[in-house]
Amino acid sequence: MNKTVTRATLAEAAAARTGLHKADIVPFVDSMFTHMAAALMKGENVKLTAFGSFQVRKRAERLGRNPRTGEEHRISPRHTVVFTPSAQLREALDAADVTQEQVDS
Repeated sequence: MNKTVTRATLAEAAAARTGLHKADIVPFVDSMFTHMAAALMKGENVKLTAFGSFQVRKRAERLGRNPRTGEEHRISPRHTVVFTPSAQLREALDAADVTQEQVDS
């Protein structure tokens, strides 16, 4: 089974660590993601020390191909968000020895 961390699980973890009620934490978590999204929409980078950074990158127009039919089609230009993990996060992942089996489950 694939475990996904959601806003709710982040709020629950923060409430457990701080001793505050989840209802008090949820607005903070929501506000944090709202601020991050607003910064990215303005083209700013979001850097979270010891975690990583988010950057907006431009994707050029390109030709794509339908894998079933082989038919070519135009993919319009767009912006995308790219995450780059910090050195600390990469080292922690390597030290944790996360196996593909753990990643898939």
